[in-house]
Amino acid sequence: MKISTIFTVTWHRWLGIILALVSAIALSACNPAQFQTQAADVPQVVFGILSDPKTFNYALSQESPNIFGLTYEGLVTENPLTGKIEPDLAKSWDISEDKLRIVFTLREGLKWSDGEPLTVDDVIFTYNDIYFNEEIPTDIRDVLRIGESRKLPTVKKLDDSRIEFTIPEPFAPFLGAANAPILPAHALQESVKKKNADGKPEFLSKWSVDTPPDQIIVNGPYKLENYTTSQRVIYRRNPYYWRKDEQGNQQPYIQRLIWQIVESTDTSLMQFRSGGLDSLGVSPEYFSLLKREEKRGNFTIYNGGSAYGTTFISFNLNKGSRKGKPLVNPVKSRWFNTLEFRQAVAYAIDRQRIINNIFRGLGELQNSPISVQAPYYLSPKEGLKVYEYNPDKARELLEAAGFKYNQKGELFDAAGNRVRFTLITNAGNKIREAMGAQIKQDLSKIGMQVDFTPIAWNTLTEKLSNTLDWECHLLGFTGGNEPNDGANIWSPDGGLHSFNQNVLPGQPPLEGREVTPWEQEIGQLYIQAARELDPVKRKAIYAKTQQISQEYLPFIYLVNPYSLSAVRDRIQGIQFSALGGAFWNIHDLKIVD
Repeated sequence: MKISTIFTVTWHRWLGIILALVSAIALSACNPAQFQTQAADVPQVVFGILSDPKTFNYALSQESPNIFGLTYEGLVTENPLTGKIEPDLAKSWDISEDKLRIVFTLREGLKWSDGEPLTVDDVIFTYNDIYFNEEIPTDIRDVLRIGESRKLPTVKKLDDSRIEFTIPEPFAPFLGAANAPILPAHALQESVKKKNADGKPEFLSKWSVDTPPDQIIVNGPYKLENYTTSQRVIYRRNPYYWRKDEQGNQQPYIQRLIWQIVESTDTSLMQFRSGGLDSLGVSPEYFSLLKREEKRGNFTIYNGGSAYGTTFISFNLNKGSRKGKPLVNPVKSRWFNTLEFRQAVAYAIDRQRIINNIFRGLGELQNSPISVQAPYYLSPKEGLKVYEYNPDKARELLEAAGFKYNQKGELFDAAGNRVRFTLITNAGNKIREAMGAQIKQDLSKIGMQVDFTPIAWNTLTEKLSNTLDWECHLLGFTGGNEPNDGANIWSPDGGLHSFNQNVLPGQPPLEGREVTPWEQEIGQLYIQAARELDPVKRKAIYAKTQQISQEYLPFIYLVNPYSLSAVRDRIQGIQFSALGGAFWNIHDLKIVD
């Protein structure tokens, strides 16, 4: 699970979401239709993204937009239309009767983008030397840890075409977890073994965004052709990609993709309407305008219903310190760690007004960390706790917890400290900025002073991942059908356990960090659910995790927008879904001018 730069994945199956996502939040500083090169006459599609990629190294990536849905594939993939696991680099697999062993058989003739053979040895290297390497801080490990022991699968080579994965106990997400991208041993192995001056693998600085694109070796449908900071990312069809159609023609058919990098959704809309962009994630404020222009503009607006992923605010519950300095002001930390405080905030946010005013009615209330479409989702009708807008209830909770109001209606704690905190989000996203402004207004009605401060994405991720010095943020996580993909959020030591983040490898240690019993319980329930193979029993376990999450509110969930994308009619073969977006089957799409 990854942090979303809009609101709201993990591996190749998220290509469609990433592309829909980047179109939704991005645009073009200059008209891409005017961007010419010697190859400008080849079939190409132009998208927009809000911010630059942060790394070209998949194992070290934690956020979207990223390049990996276009450039890498794993052994299997998830079909966004059916939710079923399908072959990818592996053409088939056999699962043992006891469910503890899977043998994957690779396709014949697989190659990397530099023409080198993609072999079983690359699979072994990817898992054993990178994903399972404790010296490499990658979130994938959290998803693959099994049982109480948190052991990782054993991965070994059987012969030149087969790989065996073995686990110590039943693990329901076992097959789907094999969707992690396979990485090239011949390009990366030396950097994993070699240490830098600090004694760490050189791999940690391998394939940064400063790396020349032709050095990035991939196995997906596209490879990097060019990257210009703050301007664009250009992809070229991978000539060694394995897919071919029934007539033997090389796929994908679209030879070139361009991501324009800018920071204004208004400019994005302008460029789409003028023909400069081929797809646009339709924000609610633009929906009515674009709907009227569909026929004249030769595009179609696709609606996949509720989007996967989450939108939330979260308080920093970390009580830890670094070098004797608390991460969070102890006064504010006491507020944030008071359950009634968080519940009061949940009651005080008018989420329906957010839907009506900001999303123009194109969304639904969100109450769960698990996507509505997932088979493990617990609905309010089934017993999930919800926080309907009720500022009076919020004030009652605060006063019962010892907070007091002065004659002006301003809120103070029992020691006389004015309740004031900073809410941050990533700058440039008009929807988030509007949500943050309303949340500030809503909380002022229960006496809280909120300093709402949108900040640059790089600064935001630095606070969340490294310094941990934040108070409250408005963010989101990507989503999917498999709850265990969020194990790195709910494991107390997970890489995205952001509300009470433990340090990642190589970071300065924390003193005094505490893990609450309810945090431990959710983490244990995720372990239990992963080992339960009966879908009914598994859903019951995940139901309990959702109930605990809604009771203790590490994340205060807000709104689930509809998945809306506008795509030029010249792009044919679209099979839109909320899970995959418009471009999950990019290899099948064609341009007809």
